Amino acid sequence: MTYDPKAREAIGTPSDVELETTATSTDKAMVKERRKSGNKPNNVRKIRIERMMSKAELARRANLSVLTIDRVEKGFGCRMDTKRKILEALGLTLADRVRVFGEEE
Repeated sequence: MTYDPKAREAIGTPSDVELETTATSTDKAMVKERRKSGNKPNNVRKIRIERMMSKAELARRANLSVLTIDRVEKGFGCRMDTKRKILEALGLTLADRVRVFGEEE
């Protein structure tokens, strides 16, 4: 079987250049959406690393998923109960909430 570049055009599949352009514009859209969604920086990652703890270990101790820990560290919102679990898993008190997550709106 031989490669026919015209066949790709005939069936309407996007070229590599078109795919790259789409991915780039999608990435830009995701960045804009993150800015709109109000991601708030926090210190969870910094404190976790200071305590030499992996995301998996923090997730296990907090009884949360690694995906949840990753999203929280990226600044996505989470429930108050999730914040409490993370604080306790890091060995912090509820009074440390503002130092870790910042002021509530």
